[in-house]
Amino acid sequence: MMKGYGMFYNMTIVKETHKSQVYDVKNKTFINFALVREKEINMVIARLIKEKLSSTPAGVVLTTRDFGVEMRYQPALAKALNRLVLQGELQKIAKGKYYIPKKTIFGNLKPADSELVKDFLEQNGKIVGYITGTTAFASMGLTTQISSSILVGTNKYRRPITRNGVKISFLLQENAITSSNIPLLRLLDALRLIKDIPATSPDECVTNICKTINALSKEQKQELAKLSLAYTPYVRALLGAIYENIELETETISKTLNGVTSYKLPISDKVLANKRNWNII
Repeated sequence: MMKGYGMFYNMTIVKETHKSQVYDVKNKTFINFALVREKEINMVIARLIKEKLSSTPAGVVLTTRDFGVEMRYQPALAKALNRLVLQGELQKIAKGKYYIPKKTIFGNLKPADSELVKDFLEQNGKIVGYITGTTAFASMGLTTQISSSILVGTNKYRRPITRNGVKISFLLQENAITSSNIPLLRLLDALRLIKDIPATSPDECVTNICKTINALSKEQKQELAKLSLAYTPYVRALLGAIYENIELETETISKTLNGVTSYKLPISDKVLANKRNWNII
């Protein structure tokens, strides 16, 4: 309380019913502690954002968790980030996900595919998915087509989504996903999608897949056969025919097929002369 007229107290509580308010005697005005606190919080959040963005390359997707702000202050963080979006300093691709756009004379560049879907590829340091489909097949030399969409292999069923104007679809993967087996899973995915790979033919794909398999180590070839057991029968039959064609052990695969079912696949005798041994017609 004030002890007498003329005595200076910079901040004095004057009303018990307004505990958040103080009276600034010098300026003769009330100050709201809550508003001061909010301003301080916003200043801290602005500093954290500035520090994080200054150390983040353009095109890298950030989530609200990356800024190190406590959960109770997340709404204030979201508001601050959305203001930067309106100012053009950030681009928003989904709820709570942002990136610094790389500006060129042709406009802003979109993030790499791996950045757009990285929350579907890794969670809490664990690999939970991988990019497959046309994008991956192009990197494997199976096609020259550049895809405008992304296919993610994952152990969990998900519906297709659109993010930053890019369609993202999901391919259910029954095998456990590890960093070492992703190249092998992509080979099996290519056999699974053999009819749908653009800008090439099934014959060309099988020829290139044969070369890739031949270059694998003995252990990788064995693992590839084991991983194929989680795939549909026609994939196993096609892999079995490839293995037999390049004189690899086929028992792991052949014992899982019933020998009665036929598989209609657009593969010529020229590429797989032994395809009928595996009921491929």
